[in-house]
Amino acid sequence: MSSRQPNIRPRPTALFTMTDLSTPIIQAPMAGGPSTPDLAAAVSNAGGLGFLAAGYRSADQVAGDITAVRARTTGLFGVNFFVPQRSVGVDNDLRTYADELKGDAARYDTAVGEQRTDDGDWEGKLVVLEKMRPPVVSFTFGAPPAATTAKLQGAGIFVMVTVTIEDEAATAIALGVDALLVQGPEAGGHRGTFDPAVVPETKPLDLLLIGIAAKTDLPLIAAGSISTSSDVRNVLRRGAVAAQAGTAFLLADEAGTKSAHRDALTSGQFGRTIITRAFSGRYARGLLNDFIRHHDQSAPLGYPQVHHMTSPIRAAAAAAHDSQRLSLWAGTGYRLARAALAATIVAHLGSV
Repeated sequence: MSSRQPNIRPRPTALFTMTDLSTPIIQAPMAGGPSTPDLAAAVSNAGGLGFLAAGYRSADQVAGDITAVRARTTGLFGVNFFVPQRSVGVDNDLRTYADELKGDAARYDTAVGEQRTDDGDWEGKLVVLEKMRPPVVSFTFGAPPAATTAKLQGAGIFVMVTVTIEDEAATAIALGVDALLVQGPEAGGHRGTFDPAVVPETKPLDLLLIGIAAKTDLPLIAAGSISTSSDVRNVLRRGAVAAQAGTAFLLADEAGTKSAHRDALTSGQFGRTIITRAFSGRYARGLLNDFIRHHDQSAPLGYPQVHHMTSPIRAAAAAAHDSQRLSLWAGTGYRLARAALAATIVAHLGSV
């Protein structure tokens, strides 16, 4: 394990610090189904840090998930939130894409979803955070307002922000957050970029970690194709204090991963992963399938409009067990994911 001693700067009322982890493994929050209370609790019970995903959940659902985790573990856990951002969608481009998607929708006798924007019930979820005080909260798609960060920390909550470049890290550091989740381009799912209009950087996780570690003594958590204990050792040597793995937990018994997604990860039918905006209007990495082949070049930016437009298609594809029109989020190391209990996966990754 790394000998690095981070400046954790605990507050008197802090519910968590990185030294509370008995193994340096964090289960990545995976919105849309894979992250469940069962999974988060199992990871925390195994000595890691389990995470709930608040994305695409209402405030009441998030409150219910927190309650469910607490019924399953006395361990520490976290909740991840999407920071609302301006949409960069252009109305005409979105209408054109909606027309293009009609053929996919007709395949399942459904319709293209409404091109709507929303903030994901941001204010309602903040009320849940203040009331229920989960030990850890992480943010993706940007940093929360300074006042929000201070309020959460004042309630004893440990605040992390996902960063993908050094400039984003500098912004988060200036807010006084407690730790940085450093997401490399190898990671599955959505890129956590602050600016949704910018094409994501391709600097490898190793180099990104080294660059950010040189500029801060905040704890760094590395994310991006963490598939083996060797991957964990590698990021610890480069300045991280823990590794966050998502794809490695997609096949966990406790995960809510759709059956078509599970089968796609293990069937050998799919080859490489690719970063695409075809499913959500934001850049995200997943298995290359027919939907991406047909729409990647024409899909516009525009989150959450595109996400809502494709949602009925993805839901119907999942019900039909059709992996060719489902968002199969996965990191570059997806072939190493194995079906097992979450505790077994934590033990495998954490044997450093």
